[in-house]
Amino acid sequence: MPLPEPYAGWFPDAPIDGTYGYDRESLLAVPPAPAPAGFAELWNGWFTASRAVRPEPRLTSLGREGAHDLYEVEHASAGGLRLRGWLALPSDGAARVGIVHSHGYGGRDAPNFDRVPDDAAVVFPVARGLGALNSGVGAPDDAAEHVVHGIESVQTYSLGRCAVDLWHAADALVEIAGDLPLYYVGESFGGIGALAVPWDRRFVGATFVVPSFGQYDVRLGLECTGSGEAVRRYVAGHPEAREVLRYFDTSTAAAYLRVPVRCECALWDAAVPPPGQFAVANAVAATERSGQRNGTALELEVLPAGHAEYPGEQDDKARAALATRAHVTRCLSR
Repeated sequence: MPLPEPYAGWFPDAPIDGTYGYDRESLLAVPPAPAPAGFAELWNGWFTASRAVRPEPRLTSLGREGAHDLYEVEHASAGGLRLRGWLALPSDGAARVGIVHSHGYGGRDAPNFDRVPDDAAVVFPVARGLGALNSGVGAPDDAAEHVVHGIESVQTYSLGRCAVDLWHAADALVEIAGDLPLYYVGESFGGIGALAVPWDRRFVGATFVVPSFGQYDVRLGLECTGSGEAVRRYVAGHPEAREVLRYFDTSTAAAYLRVPVRCECALWDAAVPPPGQFAVANAVAATERSGQRNGTALELEVLPAGHAEYPGEQDDKARAALATRAHVTRCLSR
């Protein structure tokens, strides 16, 4: 079946139709996955337990980068691990906000300040097992292995452990920069922030860019080129793992957010199927409409494509970065 335009012209060699037959209207109708029994209690319990871990950060100066003084940071995390990442402080003046800036499944080899205001302190955590700094620490460094690591149990699954690690990275930032309001930025794999942010009241807002791990009821039926393919194949052979995944669905967790959220979701994405991305945004929108959780608000940007180069992509990225900076300011003024 031929690819729809403009994607046939943009991605003539694509092995998968990254629209999966969805258009914008049908994507906006994808429901979030319902919460399993004990979902909120589990995540609240993990957050409470994380408060007992002192971050004990250690900094190594790397000089100045743009408006920030940059450091490598090592900090304590759950399970006795010490994880490394980067941390930056404004070179001139005090910080008004702290940014926790996660990354995609490619890991992170260096910090990127595009979405970071000049007057923000920021920690760039690197997930356990991944990237230039934590390869093999606490989880495998291969994405296909990492995404199913520990999936035999809710208590050991890697995605949950990585979400908990975000709280510890935030603790390290606060210990160094002071008791600041926090804002989350995460792309693709960084969608795990949707699992972490709802339970941590220090966060005043978030940006999720083409977020992964949303709506497994749909996602597990879709072949893809990203980490989700390893999960789909694993569950096909181990159907009991589906019950574990219910506790790590970012669309489920997004319904518990009580802060303004910016979601950037793609109409085409062969790596992270769009219905999973939109399910996260739709959960926030449904909560906002219901009025059940004051403070929830959705700012949705629909991208032509995700995880792919396309005409105008760099302009879209530049506009999105400015939009996140503006969103941070609006969240602080609430």
